[in-house]
Amino acid sequence: MRSQLCIFDLERGAAEVLLDQDGHIEAPNWHPDGYLIVNGQGRLFSVPLDAPELQPIDTGFAVQCNNDHGISPDGERLVISDRSRTEGSCIYTLPVGGGEPERVTEAIPSYWHGWSPDGTMLAYVGRRGERFVLLTCPVAGGAETVVTDAFDHVDGPEYTPDGEWIWFNGERCGVVDLWRIRPDGTDLQRMTEDALVNWFPHPSSDGAHVLYLAYPEGTVGHPAGLDVALRLMPAGGGAARELIRLHGGQGTINVPCWSADSRRFAFMRFVT
Repeated sequence: MRSQLCIFDLERGAAEVLLDQDGHIEAPNWHPDGYLIVNGQGRLFSVPLDAPELQPIDTGFAVQCNNDHGISPDGERLVISDRSRTEGSCIYTLPVGGGEPERVTEAIPSYWHGWSPDGTMLAYVGRRGERFVLLTCPVAGGAETVVTDAFDHVDGPEYTPDGEWIWFNGERCGVVDLWRIRPDGTDLQRMTEDALVNWFPHPSSDGAHVLYLAYPEGTVGHPAGLDVALRLMPAGGGAARELIRLHGGQGTINVPCWSADSRRFAFMRFVT
């Protein structure tokens, strides 16, 4: 397998390959200082935009990181989801340049997906009982809050830049759509309603758009190795348009991937 780290330019409506890498890397984040962060084989790597190559990030004891990682709003810290010291995925934070992780969540498994714009709260999903539910907790740790448990399965919760909403994908009776909800758990709204299986909504940095991954009708879960599409819709709701089709799925855009100016986003596609 080869992994292609790509950048899509909205103005040009086209993608270019930044890095073509043997093996499997996933889930790019975009740091405002001009580099991307990806994961592969349990580790994290930075990729400079001006000289793209995988540069290892020291994550201390955390050497079983999955693709649920991200960057704090001020660019100073990383959040990771790792199972090196726990039986399931646990959320930690550490300095963006690397260092020893500090544990956030007590309950496991927990998978990070969103950081509030004021830097104080994390949004994530976790299996609590028989279902995966949408949760928040303080970055410093402490009691977690169930934002909603009204779905068979949820994933990908991410704050809007104004902090007014959390977007996520929710499954009911085998149908997966995008939803948004207030951080206090009120005003639940369905944002897509079509035959596609829609995952991982990412509000743009300027709050204008939401990027998401669309699987073919009938897809179960969020597998890798399928022909999928990246689609864009207005942040307030409305018709979506397809930006690009590619071979991917799991690992393509699991986590926040927009540039700070909202003109570009990063994604992965895979060549077998």
